[in-house]
Amino acid sequence: MNNTHSTHKNQPLLLLIDLQKAIDHPDWGERNNLDAEENIATLLAHWRNNDLPIIHIKHTSVEPDSHYRPHQEGHDFKAVAQPETHEEVIEKHTNSAFINTPLEQILRARNIEDVVIIGVITNNSVEATARMSGNLGFNTTVVSDATFTFGKKDYSGKWHDAQQIHDISLSNMAGEYAQIMSTKELLSSMD
Repeated sequence: MNNTHSTHKNQPLLLLIDLQKAIDHPDWGERNNLDAEENIATLLAHWRNNDLPIIHIKHTSVEPDSHYRPHQEGHDFKAVAQPETHEEVIEKHTNSAFINTPLEQILRARNIEDVVIIGVITNNSVEATARMSGNLGFNTTVVSDATFTFGKKDYSGKWHDAQQIHDISLSNMAGEYAQIMSTKELLSSMD
């Protein structure tokens, strides 16, 4: 691949969602995919080494009790996903990275067709962003082992662990909105 910062068609964009210190707060409970950060680091290194486009999404919450509020440690990026100086950061205030942000315009201006999504939370911001990405016509891939979530109760009060929530969320996205791949599958498909 060339080593310029120009973006051409068919250069997949890596979209990192909400990888901030807030996600490590114990209030969330038990999570799945304990190796997600390792996979995130692998993917980020691959994109950087091949000079592929990267955008970091930073959640800036307006909710008073959110760990993602500005001016507190939780708002800072996790070390594994720290943007480099030339990498774009887009702030969002809702679960979808496309709502009230310039994301779609940036992707269209750069002729990006393929969007690879990693980050958190699988069944919240990752799923909301992937659904919109697919609906807007982007070839969207969600990396199953570079995303994670937490357990939660359903409407009847029954508890579902983090892996169940993660798997159902991935199945919600699969096919209609996004392709689901592991880190290994994605990197193999790019070689």
